Amino acid sequence: MPPPLAFPRITPSEITPPAVFAARRAFIRSTGALILAGGLGSAGTVAFATPTPRERLAVSRRSPLSTSEATTPYRDVTRYNNFYEFGPDKDSPAKHAHRLRTRPWSLRIEGEVRRPQTISIEDLLAWAPLEERIYRLRCVEGWSMVIPWIGFPLAELIRRADITGNAKYVEFHSLADPEQMPHVRTPLLDWPYVEGLRLDEAMHPLTLLAVGLYGEVLPNQNGAPVRLVVPWKYGFKSAKSIVRVRFVERQPKTAWVKAAPEEYGFYSNVNPAVDHPRWSQAQERRIGEFRKRPTLPFNGYAEQVAQLYAGMDLRRNF
Repeated sequence: MPPPLAFPRITPSEITPPAVFAARRAFIRSTGALILAGGLGSAGTVAFATPTPRERLAVSRRSPLSTSEATTPYRDVTRYNNFYEFGPDKDSPAKHAHRLRTRPWSLRIEGEVRRPQTISIEDLLAWAPLEERIYRLRCVEGWSMVIPWIGFPLAELIRRADITGNAKYVEFHSLADPEQMPHVRTPLLDWPYVEGLRLDEAMHPLTLLAVGLYGEVLPNQNGAPVRLVVPWKYGFKSAKSIVRVRFVERQPKTAWVKAAPEEYGFYSNVNPAVDHPRWSQAQERRIGEFRKRPTLPFNGYAEQVAQLYAGMDLRRNF
């Protein structure tokens, strides 16, 4: 029997830090592209592996649009969720979302566009430089979080879709697969989950397509592999596990507006002056804190977005 293999002893100081490793991979990819563009012969062409989602997330940059508030602990962000396809309780998504298969995954872009297309999640990750954006998220139930999302502006997808002049709204459809999502069999909502934005809301720089959080690939219970984040609106506006983006001329009939129009308006802007029919919206509780704090108009983003609603009655258009 041959002697056992001897491996050299590696000290901690010799291990490449993850950030340096990711940067080197990014450099190799960029120089490789230049070499290939230079016209290497087929015999000398080097094939570079497509970077993994984690590698892409590792080189994301911090956005100046981020809040400076302390972030909510990762455990709370991933264990306290609304994702009704997996159950009605806050801990249901973390218990059941392991059933969700996020590869392969594709996003269909259709409707009032000149370039209808189906995009794989891998190609979507390569569309634009990824950014880390620390955003507040407020639920209509009165709790809030501060989360370091990773993604890119929805406006980048809209630009590439080449929309027509008839496009006035954007409609988002989530996956609705009863085999993977057991609660889709219940009549709580008219599945699939559908949400929508006015086009100027969708184009706003704050509107994000998120693919990760806390430097990691988006967990299933948080809407993997791609979800919407609109920080000045109530959380139910953030469609999860998106499979279709449709550009339309008329205001979409969204899931919660169809289910309870007296409770959930299309715009769903955070407005502490408009109570939910069953509770006040004047205060909120940040997850991890015991005290309540005043709810801020537009979730604290009024300076950036209030002009979108100039002249509108925000008590009626809630």
